Amino acid sequence: MHKYEIIIYWSKEDSAFIAEVPELPGCMAHGITHEEALGNVKEAIQLWIDTAKEFGDPVPAPKEEKLYFA
Repeated sequence: MHKYEIIIYWSKEDSAFIAEVPELPGCMAHGITHEEALGNVKEAIQLWIDTAKEFGDPVPAPKEEKLYFA
């Protein structure tokens, strides 16, 4: 499982939830529900990575997880 940041929001224009992966340019998907958009973008992440590797393009590492303690 890849640990890329995924941003999901409602698009009134598209009447669907949009899921974007900021670290992977152009990697996005949509769905009628939040869950569908998330499932679709997980597939899109794998396809993005597979395509980048096929063409010898670099695959960005996921952002590092930051822990904050009070």
